[in-house]
Amino acid sequence: MALGYFRNDPKRWTKDNDSPVSEADIAVDRYLAELLRGARTGYGWLSEETADDPARLGMARTFIVDPIDGTRAFLAGSPDWTVAVAVVEAGRPVAAAVYRPASDEMYTATVGGGAALNGEPLRVSTMPSLEGARLAGPKPMVTQEAVRRAGVVYGGYVPSLALRIALVAAGRIDLAAARERACDWDLAAADLLVQEAGGRLENMRGGPVLYNRANVRHPALLAGPEALVTPLRPILADLT
Repeated sequence: MALGYFRNDPKRWTKDNDSPVSEADIAVDRYLAELLRGARTGYGWLSEETADDPARLGMARTFIVDPIDGTRAFLAGSPDWTVAVAVVEAGRPVAAAVYRPASDEMYTATVGGGAALNGEPLRVSTMPSLEGARLAGPKPMVTQEAVRRAGVVYGGYVPSLALRIALVAAGRIDLAAARERACDWDLAAADLLVQEAGGRLENMRGGPVLYNRANVRHPALLAGPEALVTPLRPILADLT
C-alpha cells in the first residue's frame, strides 16, 4: 500500500510536534488497524498516527505500530523507510516485523524463536572489539572525539530508526545509536530483532527498554552485540 504513494507526491502536512506526516502514513495506519485489531480484538493499540487510548495500559498484549518509520526519507524519495509492527506483553516485545517495501526486505522475530530476513536467520556482528566497529546514528552524537578515540568509525545515518536497528540485527552494521525522545513505535519491533539475533538494545545505564507505558518516549539508546555495547555505552553516556 505505501509503495503506491512512494515517489508519487502524496499529500503532506506537519503535525503539532513539527514532524511531517502524509496521506500514506494515515492510509497504512488505518489498514493495519483494521487488519490487526480485527484479528486480535482483545489487544491494545499504540500507533504513531492514532490518538492514544489509555485503555492499552490495561491490556495483556498491545500492538505497537509505526505505519511509516522514516517519513522524511519516504517523502524525499529515499528507500530507507519501513513499516514496523510489534506485539508487546509485560513491557517487552514478543513478536515483531519490520518491512522495508522499497527493497522487499521483511525482518521478523518471535521471542525465543530467533530473527530472520526473508526467512534467513540473522546474527549480529562478530566484531571482537570497538576498533573498526561501524556505528550508525545521528552524526553529532556518534562522531565525537571520544568515540573516535575508541576506534569506532562512523557508519552513516539511517533515517528509519527501526531499520537502523534491524541492520544491526542483520550484522550489516555493528552498532546503532538513538538520540533521546525516540518513541515506542520507533523501537519495539527492532528491539526484538536485535535481541533474537544475539544482541541487545539498552539505555545508557545498561537497562532494558520497556514498552506500553504511559510515557512512550525513551532516553538515548545503543544497539549491538554485547561485546561492543558494553565498552561503548559508558563513552556515549558521558556525551549524552
